[in-house]
Amino acid sequence: MLARIEYALRETWASFRRNLTLTLAAVVTSAIALLLVGTTFLIQRAFENLLVQWRGDVAMIVFVRSDASVEQVALIDSTLRAAPSVIDVDKLRYLDKPESYAEAQRIFVGDPVTLSLLTPETIPTQFKVVPLTQDTNLVRSLADQYRTLPGVEAVALAEDEFEVISTLSSFVRTVTLIMSLVLLVVAIGLIWNTIRTAMFARRREIEVMKLVGATNWFIRVPFMLEGLLQGLIGGVVSCAGVWALNSAWTNGVAAFKPGTGISSLVVPSGYLSGVMIAVLLLGAAIGAIGSAIAASRFLDV
Repeated sequence: MLARIEYALRETWASFRRNLTLTLAAVVTSAIALLLVGTTFLIQRAFENLLVQWRGDVAMIVFVRSDASVEQVALIDSTLRAAPSVIDVDKLRYLDKPESYAEAQRIFVGDPVTLSLLTPETIPTQFKVVPLTQDTNLVRSLADQYRTLPGVEAVALAEDEFEVISTLSSFVRTVTLIMSLVLLVVAIGLIWNTIRTAMFARRREIEVMKLVGATNWFIRVPFMLEGLLQGLIGGVVSCAGVWALNSAWTNGVAAFKPGTGISSLVVPSGYLSGVMIAVLLLGAAIGAIGSAIAASRFLDV
């Protein structure tokens, strides 16, 4: 068993050296494709952070002062529910202080100054309002009315920021996703061609191995391992690129003044780690797919 493993590793390394140019081309293409995939994930999460407040068709948020009394909160709730023909009372949600603070931690992940000013005790709570009407003037008039209620700190409207952000998010995600998919197909094709070339260069060795009784899988494994490593190396390189891009972006956002809203575009480190793991697995997968197809199709050379 150890002899077979040693043979597979030795032949994989020899094939790497023999087809260095093609191998580098496959690795670089894989790395660029996977970098775009990872960047797409980060962009999607960044824009989700901007729009997290407005999920579920929320078009208005009524912020309640942290020192508002129970009676004031009840009054705001009853006032909101007093317009069932305009507001969908079934979707009306109240976020208490822990829930509001958890949302703020995601929104202000890149703005530690603002986040440090907020605590679970001092953060404003909020009502998430889903209107039934499409009349923006009516929604604005309701917002003006709610601003005068006791205990209300502010009222925010989705139309002030949602449309531009949502359109931009959809466009950027679509473009980067299409580019990454195209490059992934190209990477699989390059790995396929690299393995095909390697098998053709060793066709006489393969014929001899078959004559002495070597199984197809014994012959295939080194070539499949070569393709797997090409994709995996491309994944490692792309992970370094994703980490560098995210670090540069995070440091750049830190230069903006607090409260600009740009800080919401910062991606948490935990999510970044998940993206890097996904990129590594995807790199191994495209390498395995390309090499497996080539090793199966061109075994009889």
